[in-house]
Amino acid sequence: MKTIGLLSDTHGYLDDAIYKYFDQCDEIWHAGDFGPDVAEPLAAFKPLRGVYGNIDDAGIRQQFPEHLRFKCERVEVWMTHIGGYPGRYAPQVKKEIYTKPPGLFITGHSHILKVMYDEKIQCLHMNPGAAGKHGWHKVRTLIRFCISEEKIHTLEVIELGIR
Repeated sequence: MKTIGLLSDTHGYLDDAIYKYFDQCDEIWHAGDFGPDVAEPLAAFKPLRGVYGNIDDAGIRQQFPEHLRFKCERVEVWMTHIGGYPGRYAPQVKKEIYTKPPGLFITGHSHILKVMYDEKIQCLHMNPGAAGKHGWHKVRTLIRFCISEEKIHTLEVIELGIR
């Protein structure tokens, strides 16, 4: 079993509370728009996986890919910053998600917290919302969850406070 801390859209702001909420996590996953001074402290704290977002500079883009596909336990995971959600997938992922769907599809970008299941392709979609202060969202959010074998469970939405 692995416990995952998932965040996105920090835009250069790393709330100290993240360390408390992700303390028991095995890994941290960041779904893009890191901004400056976020990746290094997170990677020093826990193993970090991530993808770059549309605001990320060349340094982040060299360190993280646009799309990241990997297995966690026995779940196929696909993480990308701009991917849409069930019924409204982004054009750049639409063909692949229908022909080679993952078990878990993670996106960021919208700043809208969303967890929904796509019955059509048997895939869980997660967007942790935005953990940073930049953007139009009202509340900063994270997600913490567990993966055991091929099950995703014990999902918690964490509110960090008002933007």
